[in-house]
Amino acid sequence: MKMSLCAAIGCAVLISAPVALAQTPAPAKPAAKAPAAAATPATASPAAPTSVPPPDKQVVPLTPELQAVRIMVEQRVPGMEVRAISKSNVAGLYEILVDDRIVYVDSRVNYLFVGSIYDMSSKQNITDARFRELNRVAFDALPFDQSFKRVHGDGSRKMAIFSDADCPFCMRIEKSLVALDNVTIYTFPFPIDSLHPDAANKSRRLWCAKDRGAAWDAWFASQKLPDNKGDCANPIAANQQLGERLHVTATPTMIFADGTMVPGALPLPDIEQLLAKADADARNAKK
Repeated sequence: MKMSLCAAIGCAVLISAPVALAQTPAPAKPAAKAPAAAATPATASPAAPTSVPPPDKQVVPLTPELQAVRIMVEQRVPGMEVRAISKSNVAGLYEILVDDRIVYVDSRVNYLFVGSIYDMSSKQNITDARFRELNRVAFDALPFDQSFKRVHGDGSRKMAIFSDADCPFCMRIEKSLVALDNVTIYTFPFPIDSLHPDAANKSRRLWCAKDRGAAWDAWFASQKLPDNKGDCANPIAANQQLGERLHVTATPTMIFADGTMVPGALPLPDIEQLLAKADADARNAKK
């Protein structure tokens, strides 16, 4: 049975890789028997499974050394799902991808380290960079029919965002998104029920609007909802399942054309930088 890291080791709160201004559900209680789902609706009807491959495959074959460490981790922390394991840049530490974070262990798994490693020469957060690399998704395989599209300028650059209608940080990032030029933004309404009980209802009403993009913009600009009951066919439950599958655990979460997934209400210059990098990486991958 898959368990969240917090439930597996019996912690109350863990420090994850840095998330800039994002809302996440409360961690699971130690006694919980089910995985801590970031946004699983309590009453959502089943949705058709998506074909998007989850970013949870061990790409590099395990050496006997890594396999031994993995076995010890799974023995020491029963029920914890190890998505990937490799040697870290720090001698004696092994990098473990679990749930929505990276943790580190020593060779005998006597110690588990939770937090970020920084390269002091480059001032780079190595943990954050590695998490983004390991957590890439297949952008072109996203079910874009479960999103609505907003096109700025020529729309040549592309990004997707998982957003909660009641999330204050989603409101903050919308101000940055409005200022982006030459970009196509695919928005997946993604209510986190545990934080915002009415967000799913708002998301359905926004989805049922004649112009979804305009309705979304109006809601975040003036808190004005469309005049409908939200009873049209909608992808809200499917998006919650998609987010769980892709390990989306915070709103807003952006996905760029190169598959990089970044949580948080980043400032405009940072988004521009990520768009430029993703665009260049995506072009190079097609050569």
